[in-house]
Amino acid sequence: MNSYSQNNLRPRMQSVNKVSDVAITLPGGGDSKYTRIATEAYSSKPVSASLDNIQSIENMKKLVNLMSSIAGVCILLGLFSMGFRAGYMIIVLLICIGSFFLIQHLAEWVIKHPDNDPEMRKISDFIREGAQGFLSVQYNAIGWMAGVVGVVIFVIYLFRQSTTKDVSKFTLAILTTLSFFLGCACSALAGYIGVWSSVRVNIRVAMAAGAKDYMNCFLLCFRGGALSACLSASMCILGICILYLVVHIIFVDFSGMPVHEVPVLLAGYGFGASFVALFMQLGGGIYTKAADVGADMCGKIDHNLPEDDPRNPAVIADLVGDNVGDCAGSMADVFESIAAEIIGTMILGASLGHEAKVENLESFIFFPLIIHAFDLVVSGVGIMAVQSRGRNEPPLTTMLRGYMIAMCLAIVGFVATTRVMLYTAVAPSAWWHFSGCGIVGIITSYLLVLITKYYTDYENEPVLSIARASKSGHGTNIIAGVSVGMESTGLPIVVITIALLISYTLGKTSGLPGNAAGVFGTAVATMGMLCTAVFVLSMNNFGPIADNGGGIVEMSGQGEEVREITDMLDAVGNVTKAASKGYAVGGSALACFVLFQAFLDEISILIGRPFQNIDIANVEVVIGGMLGVMTIFLFTGWSMQAVGYTAEKVVDEVRRQFRTMPGIMATPQTQNPDYSTCVSIVTKGALGAMVKPAVLALSMPVIVGFVFRAVGSYTGRPLLGLECVAGFMMFGSITGLMMAIFLDNAGGAWDNAKKWVEKSGEKGTPQHQASVTGDTVGDPFKDTAGPSLHVIITTMSTTVLVLGPLFSGV
Repeated sequence: MNSYSQNNLRPRMQSVNKVSDVAITLPGGGDSKYTRIATEAYSSKPVSASLDNIQSIENMKKLVNLMSSIAGVCILLGLFSMGFRAGYMIIVLLICIGSFFLIQHLAEWVIKHPDNDPEMRKISDFIREGAQGFLSVQYNAIGWMAGVVGVVIFVIYLFRQSTTKDVSKFTLAILTTLSFFLGCACSALAGYIGVWSSVRVNIRVAMAAGAKDYMNCFLLCFRGGALSACLSASMCILGICILYLVVHIIFVDFSGMPVHEVPVLLAGYGFGASFVALFMQLGGGIYTKAADVGADMCGKIDHNLPEDDPRNPAVIADLVGDNVGDCAGSMADVFESIAAEIIGTMILGASLGHEAKVENLESFIFFPLIIHAFDLVVSGVGIMAVQSRGRNEPPLTTMLRGYMIAMCLAIVGFVATTRVMLYTAVAPSAWWHFSGCGIVGIITSYLLVLITKYYTDYENEPVLSIARASKSGHGTNIIAGVSVGMESTGLPIVVITIALLISYTLGKTSGLPGNAAGVFGTAVATMGMLCTAVFVLSMNNFGPIADNGGGIVEMSGQGEEVREITDMLDAVGNVTKAASKGYAVGGSALACFVLFQAFLDEISILIGRPFQNIDIANVEVVIGGMLGVMTIFLFTGWSMQAVGYTAEKVVDEVRRQFRTMPGIMATPQTQNPDYSTCVSIVTKGALGAMVKPAVLALSMPVIVGFVFRAVGSYTGRPLLGLECVAGFMMFGSITGLMMAIFLDNAGGAWDNAKKWVEKSGEKGTPQHQASVTGDTVGDPFKDTAGPSLHVIITTMSTTVLVLGPLFSGV
């Protein structure tokens, strides 16, 4: 890291492009040396033979072969354990194997593009070193905390009641702890792969932009994000298959446990995924936004420097943050959402199938796995179908065309899958009711993407109103941004509530047992929403990769016409990131309803009678709900406070360097900024600050459960602890949903309002400074607190699902 300050990273000038030690006039004054070199490289497009690229390809091949081998072993074990009944799982595993080889193809396609410009290589290596250094320290901290939590889970399960008479407390403790660790490991690997991909793609994006190869610049951003998205979903599905097989072999084959009780034993996996995702999203969000706020306040406002100017001491930390926050955090976020949704729906499917006495119980259990495996297929087709028709076509239009292809395939696949898997003689019409639920979910996801695009794209009135308000000053910019964020919660909530009502009604009228079938209908709608999750996550990852590519272009001193390409892609990336967050929070909202019902089903099994109705007129339940609301607000405040506190330290350090090292801003530049100090500040700040809000979110449902269990024992109400925890979950989830939409959309709108002002030629004006202020306020909204709330509302649910029986006094 200390090498940052030793390298000669030259500032970008208005009319020259510095490559090597020679200043070269830019167009219209002539062609740049870099552009000639890059164009020649792109004309031949040789596969890079550098040791790093060879190792990258070999490492990816090893990972793909390892994962494919594990899937192959699982196929054999499935045949051994379940015979022909393993057919659905074999289909899932074969699709996973195919996805792994698609990932290998994408990796080889990315790596073959040139990355040999020395100036860009130097900067890209700094970013890679910073990102890997942060992940190494962060994973070490998370590993220790996961170890402690694993021990606590083991001890707790030795004393909690078992949900099945066929499994001893000790065995259940071992199984839940190991499944927790498996979920942690897979979620952490998903985050690491996100960074592994982005830090290798960014330089290739920059070189493509330098060669004015817009087509490959765009495709590198998108396919680089798709690589990690496909791998994350594939590993999530494979991990659940492994765990299901282990449980089936040990408890069903050898202990005689009923098949419908198996999914409940998988909850530890979802909790492990949520646990790691929480720390990765929160820690990465604090890192990236503390660096971004510090860089913007000192660079743009104090010294009127352009975005990612190499004279800014915080710029490397900012670019590192794009990877550890937007890529690693988002990967872990979607991983845990898919895991929680699959496990919750498996629990509901098993409960419904058992209650209805259907003849094909495994079909109801494996239905969510099949749907998410088909997500790999339809998203893979959509990803490969994304081809730009030229620079005149907006990048978002290109991606949405691929998304439409994936959605159409998803609708066809969903209907076919429900007909094959959910048809039962007990209720012959149930399958088309559930098909309708899935289609409702798919349409809901598309509407949420469009609504978010409307409120965050600078082509639309909400963002333009913020830009206009910036003319009046900083205060009016903030007022306009907050109002847009508040307003933006309306339509998504209406869409989600309509989707819940329609899907519940379709499920309830399917002919299967009423309430259970209705909730399963909402679970199927959730699967419909998430059945194109891989494609949407690819769009999300597009943004930080484009941002990093633009940063490398700026820091290596490229011309204005080169930066225009990456600026255009970066602006679109802000919209896709915002749209992906709207999609993710909608999926989390429906998933929480599924997990809530899964919790009720788990308790019903535990106490031996239905546990379905929670009386919100009960004062203790209301108190539990109020504590859930409080947790959301307190978590949001603490996470944004962490960004502000760390950003203050960055600002102080950057201003110190500008004050004590005047050669940084001299012309010609005689001193280089010390990047390593800012990287160190945000690393320590993020890792230290992420603990308090995360512990709050993990501990509050446990505290509520134990406190009200004690109150219930004293007052003769043994189920009071469970009822109060249920109130905590429901009130907290609804509040978290509203807060996350507000934060995501307000932050995205502020960001693109600033970009519109810059695009309008107002850089350096009071309007621009006001828009930068709005952007800095919105940074922790959209990239720290908002995305972390996506994880929080599912983490609280999975925590209660794993520990729920402890709160029963029965």
